[in-house]
Amino acid sequence: MSDEKPKRLNPVAGFGVTFKAMFKKRLTEQYPEYKKPTAPRFHGRHQLNRHPDGLEKCIGCELCAWACPADAIYVEGADNTDEERYSPGERYGRTYQINYLRCILCGLCVEACPTRALTMTNEYELANTSRSSLIYTKDELLVGLTEGMVDSPHAIFPGMTEKDYYAGLVTEAAPGTERQAAVSKGEEPAAEEATA
Repeated sequence: MSDEKPKRLNPVAGFGVTFKAMFKKRLTEQYPEYKKPTAPRFHGRHQLNRHPDGLEKCIGCELCAWACPADAIYVEGADNTDEERYSPGERYGRTYQINYLRCILCGLCVEACPTRALTMTNEYELANTSRSSLIYTKDELLVGLTEGMVDSPHAIFPGMTEKDYYAGLVTEAAPGTERQAAVSKGEEPAAEEATA
């Protein structure tokens, strides 16, 4: 046994942290008027990406759902046809849902995605008033159209293959590309398509 005596702590020394904090200037966040910028690689709300011509990158492989430790993702794939094409490959994600009541924003789904269809944004305001509104569907997750894009479904760029899309050779929709009538999802064709 050791003959060393235990050191006695000064009871007043424990208040040192309290006294130091008492005289510091308080930091008040002005949220939500001023939102602090997040780090560039912040894990926020997900988004489903598109190719530069507007076709979806998601191929409905369900790897993101398998990788999710919280079982927050539901994907249902379907086959593309020449009359109704949503992605350049054989399949596309017909149904895509993320349940943000379960999601832990870990990013494992993004790592599992072979086509970089799923990425995470810097958006972190995910609170809502009902549970059902926190289940995001494909329509809410799919990124919007930019200049040079045509909404899917539509034909692939003439003369290009699926590999050309993933190699980055397609930079915009081919001139004259029109949206196909979506039959399988039960969507109503656009007014100009119905009259054509």
